[in-house]
Amino acid sequence: MALTEIDRQLLKRCLAEEPGAWKEFVDRFLGLFVHVIQHTAHARSVKTTSEDVDDLSAEIFLTLLANNFAVLRHFRGKSSLATYLAVVARRVVVREMSKRRMAEALGHVAASQTALESAHVSHDGPRVESQEEVQRMLEELPAVDAEAVKMFHIEGKSYREISAALGVAENTVGSMLSRAREKMRTRHPVS
Repeated sequence: MALTEIDRQLLKRCLAEEPGAWKEFVDRFLGLFVHVIQHTAHARSVKTTSEDVDDLSAEIFLTLLANNFAVLRHFRGKSSLATYLAVVARRVVVREMSKRRMAEALGHVAASQTALESAHVSHDGPRVESQEEVQRMLEELPAVDAEAVKMFHIEGKSYREISAALGVAENTVGSMLSRAREKMRTRHPVS
């Protein structure tokens, strides 16, 4: 689909920083961004709260505003503005979800209850102090379990992606992750 005249004018007004243009832009595309967030989260087997959606929406808008609208200035009009923005939004959401999962896996931030529930991890699970400790713990697991843990918790891959990469049934990924976490808990009890 080609760029519509309405979107062309709205983009032009935003880049010229005309009064009210940014509000109109937000009103026009916020629904699209929420849809992208929810779809991406579902595809990656990540549960989101309304706070998560708000945070990720804000991250998308910050990306669009950064460096004097650099992302919007790079738009060449070869597709619809909505298509371009959906691609940008998905990249932001995937990046943020991966960063959050990595930070949670490394214990640098307190994991949200939603992330804990989606990973079937309890609050009393061990927290690691460094990336080296994570690597050492992974080396103690069977190779396929370690790879599943790394793909899920560090790379942010969904059960479907892990299943395809490891050649196992999708419904066994959860049990693999639970088994690996239990082995790590017993070998590295919380002090």
